[in-house]
Amino acid sequence: MQKPVDLGYGISMIDLYDLGVAQRTGTYVFHEEEIAIIETGPSPSIPHLLKGLEALHIDPADIRYIIVTHIHLDHAGGVGVLLEKCPNACVVVHPKGKRHLADPSRLIAGAKAVYGEKFDKLFSPVLPVPEDRLIVKEDGDTLTLSSKRTLTFFDTPGHANHHFAIYDSLSRGVFTGDTIGVFYPQLLKNGLEYCLPSTSPNQFRPEAMLQSAERLEQLQPERIYFGHFGMLENPRTAFEQLRFWLPKFIEAGEKVMAEQSGAPMHEKAQAVFQALYQEVNDFLQAKNILAPSEAHDIIRIDLQVCSQGIVDYLQKTISQG
Repeated sequence: MQKPVDLGYGISMIDLYDLGVAQRTGTYVFHEEEIAIIETGPSPSIPHLLKGLEALHIDPADIRYIIVTHIHLDHAGGVGVLLEKCPNACVVVHPKGKRHLADPSRLIAGAKAVYGEKFDKLFSPVLPVPEDRLIVKEDGDTLTLSSKRTLTFFDTPGHANHHFAIYDSLSRGVFTGDTIGVFYPQLLKNGLEYCLPSTSPNQFRPEAMLQSAERLEQLQPERIYFGHFGMLENPRTAFEQLRFWLPKFIEAGEKVMAEQSGAPMHEKAQAVFQALYQEVNDFLQAKNILAPSEAHDIIRIDLQVCSQGIVDYLQKTISQG
């Protein structure tokens, strides 16, 4: 496994090998008086997380806070399993996520609807978190880890209603989860800082996503810490790419919905995926980044899930309008 990466400012990142792939999902570790981590990844990633903590010479019993930006299983599915190894830790969660960590049955059902027979391999087991070990942070609430570091929580819907982003006073960075999308560090070797929106079902709302991004941009962060994957020290490019790509995602969805109004949902989602992948691939080819590549493989996975979220959103919009 890759050793934890020192990101400076007392923060390390552990690669969780989510989906069995490097540079996909990460856990961030704060080396403070009150040791805290952000994100656990899914349960199959917990062995990688524990090995990373061991490499950092951190006893799980010394962890005080396990923070999850939102409760999607690729970010928080492993929290129940990890908590068994962290007897002194509490889990910090968005107010709309608390009940789902205490009783993950609806989370499990939702993920099974998206991932089908792949669910067990990707996410199982998903264990409940005892309610007395859950801490809710409302919009604007803070958490002090040391005399030099305070975390501030911001309600950031758009990707999900149960999502917050976290501003770190010491690094002047924001842990964005999926709020402003996915960063593909695999493309850095090609000289490209590349991000795409994350529009997975079933609470995706583009207007809220843009509003949340604008709110985070107004903080003037000096770095972005993505759930997928890693740190970007040029935040402006992330915000610009979200504003560039999100309308294209919606436009592709609207075209398919108009042309295939009577088709089943899964066929619409596949058609949206094909349109988006073609557009992204054309963009990368123009940068002389050719398929197949590791980045293309991960992008394909992401766009398949994103397409389901776009169709779900547009279907709801049609039914409501």
